[in-house]
Amino acid sequence: MRRLIKKLAVALFRGRYAPRSFSKWLVLLFDCFLFIAAFWIYVIIKYIYNLDYLNFHNEAIHMLPLFAAFLINAFIFGSYEGLVRYSGFGDIKKIGYVCVGTFVLAFMVKSLMIYFYPYTVIRVWFLSHTEVLFVVMLLFAFMTFSRLVIRRIYNENISHKQEPINTVIYGAGDAGIITKNALEQDTSCYYNIMAFVDESKHKIGKTIDGVPIYHPSDILNSDSINKNNIKVLILAMPSLDNERRKSIINEIVDLGVNIKSVPYLNNWIDSNLTIDQIEDIKIEDLLGREPIVLGKENITEGLNGKVIMVTGAAGSIGSEICRQVLHYKPKKLILLDQAESPLYDIQFELRNNEPYRSFNIPMEFVIGNVKDNVKMREVFSKYQPQIVYHAAAYKHVPLMEDFPYEAVFVNVLGTKNVADLAVEFGVEKFVMVSTDKAVNPTNVMGATKRIAEIYTQSRKSEKTAFVTTRFGNVLGSNGSVIPLFKKQLAYGGPLTVTDRNIIRYFMTIPEACSLVLEAGVMGEKEDIFVFDMGEPVKIYDLAKKMIKLSKKQNVEIEITGLRPGEKLYEELLSTKENTIPTEHAKIMRAKVRRYTEEEVNEKIDTLINLIPTCDDFKIVAQMKAIVPEFISNNSIYSCLDKKEN
Repeated sequence: MRRLIKKLAVALFRGRYAPRSFSKWLVLLFDCFLFIAAFWIYVIIKYIYNLDYLNFHNEAIHMLPLFAAFLINAFIFGSYEGLVRYSGFGDIKKIGYVCVGTFVLAFMVKSLMIYFYPYTVIRVWFLSHTEVLFVVMLLFAFMTFSRLVIRRIYNENISHKQEPINTVIYGAGDAGIITKNALEQDTSCYYNIMAFVDESKHKIGKTIDGVPIYHPSDILNSDSINKNNIKVLILAMPSLDNERRKSIINEIVDLGVNIKSVPYLNNWIDSNLTIDQIEDIKIEDLLGREPIVLGKENITEGLNGKVIMVTGAAGSIGSEICRQVLHYKPKKLILLDQAESPLYDIQFELRNNEPYRSFNIPMEFVIGNVKDNVKMREVFSKYQPQIVYHAAAYKHVPLMEDFPYEAVFVNVLGTKNVADLAVEFGVEKFVMVSTDKAVNPTNVMGATKRIAEIYTQSRKSEKTAFVTTRFGNVLGSNGSVIPLFKKQLAYGGPLTVTDRNIIRYFMTIPEACSLVLEAGVMGEKEDIFVFDMGEPVKIYDLAKKMIKLSKKQNVEIEITGLRPGEKLYEELLSTKENTIPTEHAKIMRAKVRRYTEEEVNEKIDTLINLIPTCDDFKIVAQMKAIVPEFISNNSIYSCLDKKEN
């Protein structure tokens, strides 16, 4: 017997599904107790002045059919299946369904019984509709109140063993209320919601669940922050436009408060907000702009059913182009890169992760270098691409300043190889990814990209359209300033800035790649597209904000001086160029100087013939002959400019 009891205990408390099942039936038992309590309280109220007429036996008979109706609806709607300590609006809705269903079922059964049996029987077995409604209303109140009380007791006295984190929620709308509920259900931290802040005059001075609502100026100042020891502010206004959002974050970041944000509504999981979705504000949130809506229909028409090749497919830009291209259902995607490990990473992602895996689009992953003409010819011959996105390039300014040989080899000769093969094999579109550093270049890297632009724009072909896109720095790309600052912060600083006045344009990687895809579709022969990059960002101010967001103390900013080839600001158009609008307000078509194919070929052939010499000064001198506006800055090659002058 003891052994049997032991086995039963193990089954109940150690079984795989036992804890969940046991608690579920316990909640149902508790709800049954609440039903009985609600019924007998109604009975007492009914006979409060005539207790002598109270017949417990008759009232118990009245209770049985109503209790059966309650149980049936409890099983139908599952009001007992939720975890009581996490009860929310969804659980209260289920309770409401159960109570309404109980009333409706009792009403229907009673009506049928009246039809088939004498009314005297009904008086013995069933309550009146008014009495049933009274009992059901009491039951709803008891079940709802009990769950809210249990949740409050659990949250305030059991789950929160940590020190309270004084928190303010910015936004007293629906998202703010849902955020408060999500915080209260978090068992890992104890968020003490001290206040809501909102700019609506109709809300200021009121409360939500006992929490007061203030105007932002009353709370978001250093005196109030320090007095109330506020540690966290959560921005719970997902519908804010980007400019207003940035303005609010910029105001708060200087107060030394940890800022978190609620994601956009369409990013909520099943329309519900979870604590894991409330994330720290990142520096990218202060640099982002209103997303630019591009012509997806046009892109679909241009890419659907085509064989597409992406060079530099393992890089930050190339890999994102591949991700976006797959959404437009190409016939085949060829991913080419010379970096083995990064290409393996993107191969694993696209073959194993959703949604890419479910697209079932054939993909070929090719190890190859664009400067290897033999390999590139074999690739073009084998796969016959119809659209080529050329993202392969060396892009790091200081490194290329030290190695002009490699910069010309890959950025110029590599582009020439791919462009020539595109013409030879009848590619429809050749889309080149360029950079703002190609405009009035002051460094080797920018000059090589400008030479590549010049070559592709001068290339004549009846079948192939050559299109170029220019944009500035992309957030999070390999080697960009933000990942560098993050690494430096991880080591405790200092953050290195080359000059206090240096400025840069920024855009997101997905935004940049959307531009590339759009350009590939709308572009015609010899087009160069430039992008409205918004307002430039001062890198020194960016470093200060990242330090404040990191909450690290005593991190310094070190001014290191401009690196070789670096300039204080980048341009998207040279002084001799202008733009004409396109159908997209943020995308412009550049009017650039045109070169004849003959003069370009002669100069670039001379440059390429200098590659085997490995003579950096001769190579750079020829680059300056091709791009007269290439004036070296803070570089050993500045002497070549002086000689020319």
